[in-house]
Amino acid sequence: MKRLRSLLAGFLAALALGALVVPASAGASAAAAQDQSRSDQGEARKAMKAGNIKTIGEIERLVLPRMRGAEYLGFAYDATARAYRLKFIKEGRVINVDVDGATGRIINRSR
Repeated sequence: MKRLRSLLAGFLAALALGALVVPASAGASAAAAQDQSRSDQGEARKAMKAGNIKTIGEIERLVLPRMRGAEYLGFAYDATARAYRLKFIKEGRVINVDVDGATGRIINRSR
């Protein structure tokens, strides 16, 4: 009986420790994503100044008229792909429109 209690106590301690570790790693993931977002914003700024990609204003002028009836939620820039993702909502569904940052061409649209 003592052995069973000892095993149970060890299990509960390990479980409690795991509960502490998971939120800490989740926080680290959120911080890493935020750092990546800042990095992408900086890269977008540099690429725009160098004339390598269009500004978000230019991209919006090309895409927004094509999305009639949808509410524009905002955008994100992916420095690796050199692409913008514009997000919309229509009839309760989120629509992502991926746009080539250099040409303004729509490269993907979720349904």
